[in-house]
Amino acid sequence: MRRRSTTERKILFPWERRGGLVRRLGLHRARPLFFALCALGLAMWVGMRERERTGVRRTRALIADVRRSIDAYMADHDGQCPPSLEVLLPELPGAVLPRDAWGRPISFRCPGYWDTSRYELISDGPDGLPGGLDRIE
Repeated sequence: MRRRSTTERKILFPWERRGGLVRRLGLHRARPLFFALCALGLAMWVGMRERERTGVRRTRALIADVRRSIDAYMADHDGQCPPSLEVLLPELPGAVLPRDAWGRPISFRCPGYWDTSRYELISDGPDGLPGGLDRIE
């Protein structure tokens, strides 16, 4: 009977060795490019997300300004809502109709749809769909 060797021999496919497939396909030169593209994609994703969040913050600040103007109007007119936002133009900063960060007009309802004792100021949000899940109130 033959004696078995102490080191066990394995038959390895190129993809089973460490870096074998990369070396076999010649991708070792493309690895830095791949990592650079991944880093660029990550930076673009973070930038787009931050741009959207900045727009949401700007729109919330605008709605707060318009809300203060409406409350001042209601205090001066015995609790009656303004007929439209055009009435508030002298009180609004910039004296222009308010538009959200994406250039769409702010919708104003008085009485509100959900609470009829109050008014509603709504921006359609980043996607622009009326009543969408990302609306800003």
